[in-house]
Amino acid sequence: MTGTAAAELAGVEWRPLRVIADERGAVLHMVRADAPGFVGFGEVYFSELRPGVTKGWKLHLRMTQRLAVPVGRIRFVLFDARADSPTAGRIQICLSGRPDRYGLLIIPPGIWYGFENLGDGPALIANCADLMHDPAESRILPLDTPEIPYAWTPRKS
Repeated sequence: MTGTAAAELAGVEWRPLRVIADERGAVLHMVRADAPGFVGFGEVYFSELRPGVTKGWKLHLRMTQRLAVPVGRIRFVLFDARADSPTAGRIQICLSGRPDRYGLLIIPPGIWYGFENLGDGPALIANCADLMHDPAESRILPLDTPEIPYAWTPRKS
């Protein structure tokens, strides 16, 4: 696996999401039942990430992740570990969050992913997964694993 950068990994999607804002605040859309490719959900949950924190690596064997960042700014790093994929061995980096990059990141099974909070305050990731959590269907690796050709940059405190 080469770790060559790719504009987009096969099966990964980024969709801008609607924000309806006025002087009182904003309504942030995430998922609708009539959205292309939506097949239902197993659970919805939120992950809070403190400033300067990086989490990863995780891979799901069957679950599709549908992620949005309504609070803060997150850098997602994806690595295609699927041997039969046209983008196998490649990396994709996706910035997500407000105020200017609010959207839905769809990560299919077989993609390793990690993420880091780029902001000075807490960030919130919403996940509308298509299956309920099952520890047996996921894998984890440490951030510094040699299996993924990406080096996380330490953040200054």
